[in-house]
Amino acid sequence: MKITWKKHSKVNNKKRSLAAISNLPFEDEEEQPTVYVEAKAAEEEGEFRGGKTLDSSCGPSTQQLADSFQAQGDKLAEDGKYREALGKWENALTMMPGKAVLHEQKAQVLLEIGDAWNALKAATRATELEPSWAEAWITLGRAQLNFGEPDIAIESFERALAIKPDSEEAQDDRKSALHLVKRRKQLRLSGLSDTENRFVVGDKTESS
Repeated sequence: MKITWKKHSKVNNKKRSLAAISNLPFEDEEEQPTVYVEAKAAEEEGEFRGGKTLDSSCGPSTQQLADSFQAQGDKLAEDGKYREALGKWENALTMMPGKAVLHEQKAQVLLEIGDAWNALKAATRATELEPSWAEAWITLGRAQLNFGEPDIAIESFERALAIKPDSEEAQDDRKSALHLVKRRKQLRLSGLSDTENRFVVGDKTESS
């Protein structure tokens, strides 16, 4: 059972300087015209955040276009249309590559569709951009679990708990990771392969 995608809102809304990310596969300038064509269509349908459309004479700003794509992606993800949501978020990231919440949401959806490696990269980027955001560390820990790195995942969950000690998600996921580490040790001692028992985020573990 995989995790359920959920839209995380950051508790800490303090503005901070975010560094731009480069060399992402969706940062191809040749694709930019398509982005703006889609944005124009969204404008005509009144799909910009807050239900407002822009004056076509002045054209939409980069921020407004990115917000539009993010809102569209959020709705698609809520409807379970994960690949379509990824496309919208990648369009937004082309214009706002330093927006941590987009990387974190992208990581969640990549976990939903079973792409642990790219989820790991997206979640890592989110923690780099917003190191004080607990939910980003939780998502990173889950990606690390799915990628087969429970020891590192424990560290990520502990980072989340250092920021947000009352996080039940981080507490539960840390317990799951600790259980998996113990289980792997038992498997190795018994001579069995631990790769046949890959942990999937959301699995329930039995208390020992």
